[in-house]
Amino acid sequence: MLFFYKKSYSSNEQRMPWLPITIVLSLAAIVSTSAIAYVKSTSKPKNLIPASSVIDRVFVDKSDRILKLMSDGKVIRSYRIALGSSPTGHKQQEGDQRTPVGVYTLDYKNENSIAYRSIHISYPNDEDKARAQSLGVNPGGDIMIHGQMNGFGYLALFNQRRDWTDGCIAVANDEMDGIMDAVILGTPIEIVE
Repeated sequence: MLFFYKKSYSSNEQRMPWLPITIVLSLAAIVSTSAIAYVKSTSKPKNLIPASSVIDRVFVDKSDRILKLMSDGKVIRSYRIALGSSPTGHKQQEGDQRTPVGVYTLDYKNENSIAYRSIHISYPNDEDKARAQSLGVNPGGDIMIHGQMNGFGYLALFNQRRDWTDGCIAVANDEMDGIMDAVILGTPIEIVE
């Protein structure tokens, strides 16, 4: 006759086998995320925009979360974008987490922004300022096309699947490199709902 002996564990002893497993799984997730980001960053050319293309317009569709670089009415390159955490509707005031809707100009580039490289959008225009004044609010500003927040470029794979900016238009860092190289100052940008 066989007897089965069941050892009783204290609550600390029962949890101990799970601690190493949890640590190993966490490390595996971190390593695999880093490996995916590394492969993604090294497997694509930095700029797929033909050198002969002159980008004469940037088009942003907020509802489809897409930014298109245009030349002579043709799409040269498209990018998945992230917007502000309250993306629907036209920007009304500072802090509303919205991206403006309308036609603006890309008027300066910033190599030292809080996010990886940026191009400024000329919001607010005179109409935006008048609307904000009639509402008694500050229209806000500093709306940019930019890469990931500095130091977090490796998270683009995840960040670009959600809206996380304060009203700016975000792309992955390698995509921002291509946009910065291709777009000249004074290029119009049309943003639609």
